[in-house]
Amino acid sequence: MGVKPTFLLLALWFFCQMHVNAQQCPTLISPLDGDIDVPVDNLIQWTAVDGIIGYLVSLGTTPGGGEIINRRSSGLNNFYQPEVGLPSNTVIYVTISLFLPDAPIRVCPLRVFTTERVTDPPQCTRLFNPQNNETEVRVNTNLQWEYAPGATDYRISVGTSPGNYDMVNNELTGNRLVYGFRDDLELDQEYYVLIVPLNENGAATGCIEESFTTGTPTVSCQDSDFPTISIPDKIALCENEDFGLITAPDRARGYRWIFIDSDGSETIVSETSQLRYEQVGDYRLELYNTLNQFGATIECPVSKNFEVVYSQPPIISNVLITRQNSGLTLDIRTEGAGNFEYSLDGTDSTFQNSPVFMNVEPGERTVYVRDINGCGIAERSIEKELSPQDFPAFFTPNGDGTNDFWQYRQSENSDEIPYEVIHIFDRFGNFLAQIDPKSTGWNGTFNGRQMPASDYWFRAISFTNKEIRGHFTLKR
Repeated sequence: MGVKPTFLLLALWFFCQMHVNAQQCPTLISPLDGDIDVPVDNLIQWTAVDGIIGYLVSLGTTPGGGEIINRRSSGLNNFYQPEVGLPSNTVIYVTISLFLPDAPIRVCPLRVFTTERVTDPPQCTRLFNPQNNETEVRVNTNLQWEYAPGATDYRISVGTSPGNYDMVNNELTGNRLVYGFRDDLELDQEYYVLIVPLNENGAATGCIEESFTTGTPTVSCQDSDFPTISIPDKIALCENEDFGLITAPDRARGYRWIFIDSDGSETIVSETSQLRYEQVGDYRLELYNTLNQFGATIECPVSKNFEVVYSQPPIISNVLITRQNSGLTLDIRTEGAGNFEYSLDGTDSTFQNSPVFMNVEPGERTVYVRDINGCGIAERSIEKELSPQDFPAFFTPNGDGTNDFWQYRQSENSDEIPYEVIHIFDRFGNFLAQIDPKSTGWNGTFNGRQMPASDYWFRAISFTNKEIRGHFTLKR
């Protein structure tokens, strides 16, 4: 056999051996399979297996179970230390699984041992994060301590002065080695911690108090760190709505909307950019950006008080029109308990605070009134298109007080009289009367003589020199 074939055979044998070894399951070496009275803090160790990419460890109190730890990775370490120890006087079932390259996970046969019976209280523990007397600790830190062999629970107390546990007092954590505070700690504050391990036999004695100090802030808010705030002084609660919604017009990292009661007490009613409000009264908006140091959030706040007031949608009760050589003067009269602003010829036009418009060119126009707090808008047409329908179709001058005079008929929504003069003719075109549109009207006579029942014609001339013609009936 040549050298080359021999080398190939050796390589094939080596590969097969590696593959076989990779499939072999480990053997427990600490404790041994079947051991009893195993210490509860015993390191779980097994023989190393070549050619794998990792181990999974399960410890349970039932065959194949994971009640203590379940499929916990130990990487390539052929050992595992249970973080909170093992329960005393208990049969422990060990399952070790192998991560294989390009192959399914292999679950190895069970191994079993029994722990010792713990008959004494545990010994004391100590902090390892943060350590005793450590400084510049982050305010969002969690307390962590070492496992006390035999402990099944821990009692923790925390305070801001020695022996005074004003934050946490004798709180049981369960069989855990970490404690998280509900809120961040204060900056530049010393804290005192007492942790007492315990089990069914009692609590550890003689445990000492430890302490740590959070960091001292060295940053402060600069002008550019503060948000801007531009909420109006008054916000409306419209009388026809059950609630209002407002969104803060400025961007910030955080928001607080606060209701201020009549006795001065304050209640945060929203911590988003939007407020839903259902009652009038005094409020305050607080905006803030944040800086971070030692895990603490330092606020850079601005605030502004504002008032929620009742407001009503506007009602246009009348538009008074005065005609002058320079044009029309419009005086808009409104109803409603609100603050209004006014516009001519479009909601997109500029609104003004005054209800009076001067030097307005004659012609059909529309005036708009809106509540300045957003509770509605009203509109009305003026100088409307003139038509024969502006005049009554008949009248009955019989002295009964009803329809005794014929005259221009004003709109119900306006006191405007757009006509300057009205002429009346009989059906043959003979001129009978000239009447002022502001007068009571024509009474059906000519030169003191009652005119007969018949059709009559009129010609009305507006202030813009527009002429409207039509006819009506005199009934007797």
